[in-house]
Amino acid sequence: MKVSQVTVRKRLYVMLILAVVAFIALVIRLGYVQLWIGGEIAKKAEDSWRRDIPFQAKRGEILDRNGTRLAYNVSSPTILAIPVQIKDKRGTARTLSQHLGMSEEQLFKLVSKREKNVELKPGGRKLTTAKAREIRELKLPGIVVSEDNKRYYPFGSLAAHVLGFTGAYNQGLTGLELQYDERLTGLKGSVSYLSDAAGNFIPNTSDTYQPPKDGLSLQLTIDQKVQSIVERELDQAMLQHQADSVIAIAMNPNTGEIYAMASRPTYQPDKYREVPVEVYNRNLPIWMTYEPGSTFKIITLAAAVQEGKVNLEHEHFYDRGSVEVGGARLRCWKKGGHGSQTFQEVVENSCNPGFVALGQRLGKEKLFSYINDFGFGKKTGIDLKGEENGILFKLNRVGPVELATTAFGQGVSVTPIQQITAVSAAINGGKLFKPYVSKSWIHPETRTVLEETKPQLVRQVISPETSKIVREALEKVVAQGTGRNAFLDGYRVGGKTGTAQKVVNGRYSPNEHIVSFIGFAPADKPELIVYVAVDNPQGIQFGGLVVAPIVRAIMADALPSLGVAPRTKQVEKEYRYGDTPIVTVPNLVGKTVSDIYEDMNMNFQLASTGSGKTVIRQAPAAGARVERGSVIRIYLGSEE
Repeated sequence: MKVSQVTVRKRLYVMLILAVVAFIALVIRLGYVQLWIGGEIAKKAEDSWRRDIPFQAKRGEILDRNGTRLAYNVSSPTILAIPVQIKDKRGTARTLSQHLGMSEEQLFKLVSKREKNVELKPGGRKLTTAKAREIRELKLPGIVVSEDNKRYYPFGSLAAHVLGFTGAYNQGLTGLELQYDERLTGLKGSVSYLSDAAGNFIPNTSDTYQPPKDGLSLQLTIDQKVQSIVERELDQAMLQHQADSVIAIAMNPNTGEIYAMASRPTYQPDKYREVPVEVYNRNLPIWMTYEPGSTFKIITLAAAVQEGKVNLEHEHFYDRGSVEVGGARLRCWKKGGHGSQTFQEVVENSCNPGFVALGQRLGKEKLFSYINDFGFGKKTGIDLKGEENGILFKLNRVGPVELATTAFGQGVSVTPIQQITAVSAAINGGKLFKPYVSKSWIHPETRTVLEETKPQLVRQVISPETSKIVREALEKVVAQGTGRNAFLDGYRVGGKTGTAQKVVNGRYSPNEHIVSFIGFAPADKPELIVYVAVDNPQGIQFGGLVVAPIVRAIMADALPSLGVAPRTKQVEKEYRYGDTPIVTVPNLVGKTVSDIYEDMNMNFQLASTGSGKTVIRQAPAAGARVERGSVIRIYLGSEE
């Protein structure tokens, strides 16, 4: 078929128009690429050529209240491989296997990966400085020593449950390390350079260094010396009593600052894999719940005094050894009872029937109102993960028996942190404070304080006048009652014992108890409060016999360490059969050893240091009051 000339022209016009349109589209596209997205494409190209060598930021230090480092980082380089730069992969793997404790095959697989950078783990991670230097000196192509660091805990297991620990990449896994991981971690840095497809450095290009930004340092309310004292005593308690666990908290009752928090069993943060998960994953002082026993009587006492339901010194109560309530017989710990006694003696003797009477005078609405106001049944809000609520009876389920048992600390469930926080309010003037362990955040370079935690008052629970009466009553418990083993001459200690049966398989066990003691000093103006609970000690199971001596030992060292001055007046201890008398240390300075042995009675033991003949110093100092039989250490030298 013959095509006309007109048709040919039309087809040419159409093709021309299409060619022009295509050319215009191409110009537009080139312009768009060049002017609009050229930078983005160039960046993508550059990114494909870029190699990064990472530099970890230093994780922020964790300090005690006085600036002592409890956790910090030490240099711990990591070995990286850049596979495209390694020509002899087999030889490189063979050489490195002799230095990194890894097999040749392991390393060969790593250096053969089609990735920009490969960590030679596990053997090439967290090396010593000497080992890193050793690898550098090999000068292996494609093998780079990258600066890294690892967490170091200089005091081992000290405050382990509070501090927590970090993982392989310095990420927080438990405790404060997890709680404040983001602020402690900081930001990574790196060195970047451009390379060709073979991984070779492209000439006439520059490196880019992005310095790491170190994490902030966290200062705690924890006092390293007090923490050490507490943990020393917990170790001794576990050894002596073969308990299932031991818990302790030391706190400033006037602010809520935690001086020490510990439990046993414990672990070392850098060896956490060596213990069961429940050991490192449960901070018992804030996690464990149990019936508190007689330490809870402080709350009933404070409520009864505040409501004017009792006069401790002038009102009497007769204890027959038990009391019947709602068809249940509730017994006193002393068989046959205490007979006629003032309510102050009810407190000193920790008499259950006497506290049942106080609970009945208050009534369930009023007693449980105070229990709630003192913070039980809900979290204190301490800045640590894992806190439990505790358990209280619902008010509509509180009958005569529940009211009676709650009044002396049975049937309710509390945590140690709730208990010490509530008792602090009872003895500090009536103020309930929120407990806390994080004191301030500090800049890692300038060391300036960026943020500081202030004491947080939750509420006023009782009046200062009531609090004073409670303090005085509890001081007499230590001087004249069940807490005599916590008596510390010169420091006016107040406190309360606790012995509670454990619930095992839904029933109260006759053989397993949690025994406790909460003590504070000085009783006229408390500056330290200590709570210790021992779970299922073997043998004797009474708070006054097992735990009161532990609290006394903690306070004896912690109070001077905190700068708390002794008092000149206190309630004198009432000595009973088996108690060790308190005697005054004589002045031995200036005397010869022969003179001392001629004059010395049987009140003390001597331990000498030095080679002279004359005493130039002694400890304890003259005038100190100690238990009879205590050791006096004398330091011998010349008279000059």
